[in-house]
Amino acid sequence: MILSIESSCDDSSIAITSIKTKKVLFSKKLSQESYHDKYGGVVPELASRLHLKFLPNILEDCLEFLDDIKAVAVTTTPGLKVSLVEGIAMAKAISISKDIPLIEVNHLIGHIYSLFIEKQVTLPLTVLLVSGGHTELMEVNSLNDIKTIGKTIDDSFGESFDKVSKMLGLGYPGGPIVERYAKGGDENRFDFPVPLRQSPDIMFSYSGLKNAVRLAIQKLEKQNKQDQMDISASFQKSATRHITMKLKKYLKSTDIKRFAIVGGASANQYLIGKIKVLLDEFGNIELLTPKLGYCSDNAQMIGRVAIEMLLCDKNRSI
Repeated sequence: MILSIESSCDDSSIAITSIKTKKVLFSKKLSQESYHDKYGGVVPELASRLHLKFLPNILEDCLEFLDDIKAVAVTTTPGLKVSLVEGIAMAKAISISKDIPLIEVNHLIGHIYSLFIEKQVTLPLTVLLVSGGHTELMEVNSLNDIKTIGKTIDDSFGESFDKVSKMLGLGYPGGPIVERYAKGGDENRFDFPVPLRQSPDIMFSYSGLKNAVRLAIQKLEKQNKQDQMDISASFQKSATRHITMKLKKYLKSTDIKRFAIVGGASANQYLIGKIKVLLDEFGNIELLTPKLGYCSDNAQMIGRVAIEMLLCDKNRSI
């Protein structure tokens, strides 16, 4: 078995996965959302202190498996440094005390492999990663062959939802809240700009769109619930159209068979729906998404990557 730890932001998570069968034998995640909600976003120092409390509590629940683990995996980058260090410290302690390999996992690759938790890996495919910290389009040919086609030059898709939610006074995390409010709103009431609309480059940007939303809120002076729903819907429309317009440029220049959406914001059904429509324009392209429970940060995806890393490292004894 392999033990995996995820602590890159505000979720404390540990999983135990069978190396041979890829089955998840134990998993638990403790969310910090209620602690950060009053601040409208993640407070790094608070997140670190909560990881220090939560991770040992989770480890207590999986002690029965520890005698059988052959390696320990942990997210080492990217993420909040003060959060990452708590998971890394635990992973190092386990590795040293049990004299087993320590496997360092990239969080973004973890999101890619969230598609393959308890499944066999099927590559190549093109992946759109949309999360609170990243918006990135990648061609994934193998574990060690990942090419970035385009990424954000400032803010991310998920982060922009959080900021719009905060500006509207709706709470944190903003993604699901804004999406829910948007369902009752008029997406054509506010004519928000589509970022980089005239640029031929495949890259993403959300700072200008966030500023446009801020100005619209200021003009309202006092907003009611319908205003909040209309702003949410209009913002979501522009934010999503930005992605689909850039994807259309990419699809015109390539021929792909499989396309995946991963990351916390891949749970957004409006985004998935619009991308499905776009993919249908280009023929028989299969759309893959993780199970809903695997969209956000989780230790299972870190364990799944680590297993592939072990299998690729023929010199490592497990």
